Amino acid sequence: MKMLISGKWTDSSDKATLDVTNPYNGTLLECVPSATKEDVDRAIADAAEAQKVWNRVIIRERAIILRRYLGLLKKNREDLAKTLTLETGKPIFDSYGEIDSVYMTFESSIEVVKHQYGKTMPMGIEAGYDDDLQVTVHEPLGVIACIVPFNFPAALWAFKAGPALMSGNAIVVKPATSNPLTVMKLMGLLVEAGVTPGAVQCITGRGSSVGNWITDNPSIAMVNLTGGVAAGKEIARHAAENLTTYKFELGGNDPLIICADCDMDLAVNEAGDKTRNAGQCCSGAKRFIVHESVKEEFVTRLIEERLKTVKEGDLMDIETDFGVLISEKAAMEVERQVQYTIDQGAKLVYGGVRKGAYYMPTVLDNCTKEMDICNDMEIFGPLFPIFTFQTLDEAIEIAEASDYGLSAGVITENLKDAMKVAASLRTGMVAVNGSGGFRAQELPFGGGKKMSGNSRECLSSVLEEVTQEKSIIFRYAMKKYNEA
Repeated sequence: MKMLISGKWTDSSDKATLDVTNPYNGTLLECVPSATKEDVDRAIADAAEAQKVWNRVIIRERAIILRRYLGLLKKNREDLAKTLTLETGKPIFDSYGEIDSVYMTFESSIEVVKHQYGKTMPMGIEAGYDDDLQVTVHEPLGVIACIVPFNFPAALWAFKAGPALMSGNAIVVKPATSNPLTVMKLMGLLVEAGVTPGAVQCITGRGSSVGNWITDNPSIAMVNLTGGVAAGKEIARHAAENLTTYKFELGGNDPLIICADCDMDLAVNEAGDKTRNAGQCCSGAKRFIVHESVKEEFVTRLIEERLKTVKEGDLMDIETDFGVLISEKAAMEVERQVQYTIDQGAKLVYGGVRKGAYYMPTVLDNCTKEMDICNDMEIFGPLFPIFTFQTLDEAIEIAEASDYGLSAGVITENLKDAMKVAASLRTGMVAVNGSGGFRAQELPFGGGKKMSGNSRECLSSVLEEVTQEKSIIFRYAMKKYNEA
C-alpha cells in the first residue's frame, strides 16, 4: 500500500519500505513507504497551497462533501473493521465499534462547525469607541499535523481529522508505524468523497524521523499528537524553533479508588474494563487502590468473574473479546515490567503468561506507593496492580504519587468522599462510580494536568484547538449608520 500525497498513492522517493505484520500470527500484511524528508516537505508544501483552496469551499459545501464521506464509511465498514483487526490484534467486535466511532465523530464535527458563532462586543462601554462595531470570526489555523497512535488508530485519527477538515484546515497525517493501513484507507476515502486532494496528506514512516521532519517544517501551524511523554517532549523541542502550536495527549497511570462502602458488582465491572484492547489504553484504570476491608473480595471476584471469563480465540469471531498486544516486543516489555514489579516486592496472584504478542490478564498484589508502578512506569497491557489503604487520605496520597494526570475514578456510595476525591486529584477527569476509561465524545478529555499533555480533545471544545479567533473592527460604523 502506498502513501497519499496530493491525492495520489505514491512510493517514497528512495523506494524504501516498512513491513506491516499481523500481531496475532506474525504474518506479513503489507509493505508501506518509508518517507524521506523530501517526501515530507513536498506533502506539507502541497498541503499549504491546498488549504487555501479547501478553505474557500463554503461551510455548507464542506458539509455536503463530508456527509458523502459518511456514506463511504458505511459502504466500507466491513473492510475497514477487518483491516483494523488484522493490523492491531484487537477483536473484530471492537473494530466495528471503532469504525462506527469514526462515523459519529465526523457527523458531529459537521454540526459543531456549522454552529460555531462569532461574537459582537457590547457598544458604549469604553470611552472613545462608542461608534465602533467590534466583532469576531473564527478562521482555520492552516496546516495541522496529526500524529496518530497505534492503540485506537481510527478513532483517535477521527478526533484530529474531522473537526480540522470541517473547519477549513488541511491535515498532514502520520499514522503509527506498526499499523497504518486503516488510517491510510480512511484518508483515501476523503479524497474519493471530494475533499481537495492536497488538503489530506498521509505520510508513512518511522516517527523518530518523519515526526521530527514534520514538526521542523515552518508551514505546520499546529501539531496534534497522541503518544508517549518522550515523543511529546521531543516534538515540543522541535516545535519551539518555529513557535509551532502543539496539542498533546500523552497517556497516564490512572488510579481507581475502591472504597469500603462500594457497590462491589460495579467495582468489579468497572475494573474489568481494563481487558479492553488488551489493556492498551491511555486512559483507564492502571492502579487499583482498594480499601483493605474489601480487597480479598474484590481480587477474588475480579479474577473469577472477569479475567477468567474473557473469550480468547479467532479475532474475526464476533464472540471473541480479548486479543493480543500490538507486537511481541510490546508484550515482552509488559513481561519485563511485571517481573520488575515482582522484584520490588509485588506478589503475582494470577496470570503472568506471555506467548508471542499475547499477554494473559495479570493481577499483582502487595503493591506500594514506593514502587515504580505507582509512579511513572505506565504499563500498556492487561495488568491489575492492587494497592490497599485504610483512610481516604491515604488512598488519595497513593493516587497522587504519579506525575501523570490523565483520568481517575472512585467507587463509593458516599457523596462527601466522592467529592473529596474529585477535588483532591490533579487529573483531567474524575469518574464517580466509574473508572478513568470513561470517554464521551462531548466531554473534555486529555491531559491538562501534570505530564499527561495539554489537549482537551472533544467535540465541545475542539474548535478552540483547530481554529483561531480574529477580531474585525468597523470604525465609526454606528456613527455613519445614525447619520444616515
